[in-house]
Amino acid sequence: MRSTRPDPRNAFQGQRGWLFRGFVALVVTAGAVVVVQAARSLDGQALVHLGPAFVLVCGLLLIGELRPLFTAGSKDANGMVLSTAFVFALLLRYGLPVAVVMQALATAMTDTGNNKAPWRTGFNVSQYCLSWAAASYVMDLVGHSASLAAPLSLRPHDLLAAAAGAVTFFLVNQVLVTRAVSYKLGGTMWASMRPSLAYELLSNGAMLALAPLVALAMERGVAFVPLLLPPVIAVYSVASVALDRERRAMSDALTDLPNRVFLAERATAALAERAGSHLVALALFDLDRFKEVNDTLGHHVGDRLLQVVAQRLAAAVRPCDTVARLGGDEFAVLLPELPDASNAVDAVTRLRQAVTEPIVLEGLLIDVGASVGVAICPADGDDLDALLQRADVAMYLSKESGAVERYDAGRDHNSTSRLAMLGELRLAIETDQLELHYQPKAEVATGRVTGVEALVRWRHPERGLIPPDDFIPLAERSGLIEQLTAWVLDSAVAQVAAWRDQGLLLQVAVNVSVKDLSGFVLTDRVAACLTAYDVPAHLLQLEVTEGSLMAEPVRAGAELGQLAALGVSLSLDDFGTGWSSLGHLRQLPVQELKIDRSFVQRMGDGPRDVAIVRSVVDLARGLGMSVVAEGVEDERTWIALREVGCDVAQGWWLARALPADELVAWLAERDATTRDGLLALP
Repeated sequence: MRSTRPDPRNAFQGQRGWLFRGFVALVVTAGAVVVVQAARSLDGQALVHLGPAFVLVCGLLLIGELRPLFTAGSKDANGMVLSTAFVFALLLRYGLPVAVVMQALATAMTDTGNNKAPWRTGFNVSQYCLSWAAASYVMDLVGHSASLAAPLSLRPHDLLAAAAGAVTFFLVNQVLVTRAVSYKLGGTMWASMRPSLAYELLSNGAMLALAPLVALAMERGVAFVPLLLPPVIAVYSVASVALDRERRAMSDALTDLPNRVFLAERATAALAERAGSHLVALALFDLDRFKEVNDTLGHHVGDRLLQVVAQRLAAAVRPCDTVARLGGDEFAVLLPELPDASNAVDAVTRLRQAVTEPIVLEGLLIDVGASVGVAICPADGDDLDALLQRADVAMYLSKESGAVERYDAGRDHNSTSRLAMLGELRLAIETDQLELHYQPKAEVATGRVTGVEALVRWRHPERGLIPPDDFIPLAERSGLIEQLTAWVLDSAVAQVAAWRDQGLLLQVAVNVSVKDLSGFVLTDRVAACLTAYDVPAHLLQLEVTEGSLMAEPVRAGAELGQLAALGVSLSLDDFGTGWSSLGHLRQLPVQELKIDRSFVQRMGDGPRDVAIVRSVVDLARGLGMSVVAEGVEDERTWIALREVGCDVAQGWWLARALPADELVAWLAERDATTRDGLLALP
């Protein structure tokens, strides 16, 4: 029998709701009293005779409120308002009544224009006016005295009162806002204040510090007020440039949609702010038959198709939703503030209909479907990793059913184990449970070892050695791949430095994912590793698979160009499986092609596969690249590779992947010819 006892969490949320509403009502009431009293205290006759400098500053105040300043790193979606400096200047020179009235007018106009709810507008007006009233009270205690009839001529000793007023305004304003947030979302005031405290101190401090200069300009006359404009315009310009750089780092270069990094920030905020019975949904869209479009019509048509899909998704969502491109033909849509699960599925179904409308490109009518999976918080997970993983499971169910699928635990028997493994993998990265094994690469003609490929292994404390195929795909889908790659890079470069100290110069190859290439951080990470261990760039090689590169050609190509400029060697792995065009291949800054093992291992079956490998070798030679064959498991294949002119080979016939100390021992046991050919310090 099911218990009818009420959920204590619901009771707490109800109590919290009453506290929030009561606090808002109290602040609005007190603020209204301050505004009314200020309006009644205004000296109309003195106001008329204030002159053009006052009018100009009031105009700048309104413009500053209507045109907020958005800066990189800001946690406030409303931006930073320059009106704070002008209101404080009015308070310093003319006293509280005119400052409060102008603040109330400016805030009410802006919030009304932005279609904010009346209660929110009332709270915003009131919290500012109460803060100015508190600042005025403290300033009066310090000795400040100003009114419309007797404007203050600012002198050095008045700066003490200004400083006291600025501190009071900041503290009261922060307390009012964070108290309301803590009542609405739960938690302490300090927890609500801490994430943005440093930014608020800097931004509000800068605006408040500008106020005495504005007051001095008003005192000197209208001709001096415009002198404030150049620095203000400069601040806007610098902030705009910084914001544009931040936007580029958080957006997809091809579609201009947010990328995975931005999605993670939005999802974290949405999940933290979820209140009451509202739900947050995450939908994953994977385009069907996209590879056929790329292979048949070319990548430029595929890119245009992705741009059209991005535009359709962005046009079909609500302002509070977030559409992001995760890479390739995969998109994500974050839908916060949903009333129920059926509403989420209906909304995603409408989005799918918008995406799958036929598209005309290059004069052809292209019918592109989409497989869509949905996961909903809190039922399907309460963090982004869990929602991504479960939406991905639902998306693959959608490929089978042809309909939008919501995650169903009953149809995902491996979900619990995958989520557990994801958490354990994150811990493994942090606690050094991972280790690198190194597989030698040798010249086919001479057997001379030219380098090694670093392959990650997970030595689980309970399950033993876990092969990479069991956890790398999970890391790629969950977004943990960047942390994993960072660990591998650091460990591999550190090992190169250790071998160098032992008298060995071995180039080490590290595999990178398309997710690593799409984040605009890989080059910086590589440069930092090489610098930290004082390793020359040519001793590091990065391998990217042909298939992943073709999934993200624009951004990946740009990142590869930066890595090549750094001096790092680049290799195109699994060549022959990604269907890259020769024109695109010619433009890539890669020095090496690695033939996929599926072609190499079939060389003994007949002349056709030998001809394929010979064609790749000839192609690479024509493009000035070397060729590496992977998966060599017998002498016959090694000899066949030598006959077609392949440069380098690796595989179990040469050696399996070995831990670093075993690799050194293996090298020492090589015959004299191979040992003499080893790259070593002169």
